[in-house]
Amino acid sequence: MMPAITSGGWQAQRRGAFVCSLVPAILVLLAITLVPALYLILTSLTPLSLVNPNTEFDFSDPLRNYREALEDQRFVQSVWIQARLSMATVLAQVLMGLCIALLLNARSRFLEAIRTAFLIPIVLPPIVVALIWKVLYTPDVSPLHRTLNFFGMPVASLITRSSTALMAIAVADTWQWFPFTMLIILAALQMMPEEPLEAAKIDGAGPFQSFWQIMLPFIRPAIVVAALFRLIDSIKAFPLIFVLTEGGPGSATQVTNYYAYIQAFTFSYWGYASAIATMLVIGIFLLSWLVSRLGGTGQRDE
Repeated sequence: MMPAITSGGWQAQRRGAFVCSLVPAILVLLAITLVPALYLILTSLTPLSLVNPNTEFDFSDPLRNYREALEDQRFVQSVWIQARLSMATVLAQVLMGLCIALLLNARSRFLEAIRTAFLIPIVLPPIVVALIWKVLYTPDVSPLHRTLNFFGMPVASLITRSSTALMAIAVADTWQWFPFTMLIILAALQMMPEEPLEAAKIDGAGPFQSFWQIMLPFIRPAIVVAALFRLIDSIKAFPLIFVLTEGGPGSATQVTNYYAYIQAFTFSYWGYASAIATMLVIGIFLLSWLVSRLGGTGQRDE
């Protein structure tokens, strides 16, 4: 006869199997995230550069890079440019996602059939999106510019003017990522019960009142979550900037991560670039925490 397995023995075996299956994933996660992050922080405390590689372990003045960054006007300007780009793209993506989600939430077979079409931008690789908008913004080959010229309304290239280059990147980034916010908000709308809306309609509430008083409070946590994800991802506009403007004209679109890229791969100041990247990550964490607090991501009242 086989020995009986006690409840305690079964639980121990279950925990052992769980740990054995989880450890490989944790090790891989540590190898690809924690180790590079620690190396980034350690490198930011050194004056490492490819010109002088012996400074890799020089921790004699660990805060030097951070002091220089705070005194660097180009770094401060890049932070301001990044803030403007993030604010514009997040607001535009949330508003556009909300409007289209409300449209697609309507009971219509036609709208249900074309939902998939709105997902096309988000599944395209960022470099492909950048090339598409490069063509659209280039007057010699752009069908948009040719159409405007045909009607006697010529428009100069938006990405070659410092006053419009950042807006042009924001438009391209919004086009690619508004489906993300749309999906989150649409999912929240479809989970909303019909009874409150029907009761409001019986009480004489109009469409705007129903949206403002009933729908918006219900989907607000979803909107905040979508905005948080897009805020964190807004610093990843590097492919668009690299292909469309290369940080120009001048430094009009030189956001913080692009400035760090220039410091690392153009001037070989790896320690300084690591300090910029570290401050960028810390800033994103603090800003995300602040938005989540102000947005009220807590549980809804029952």
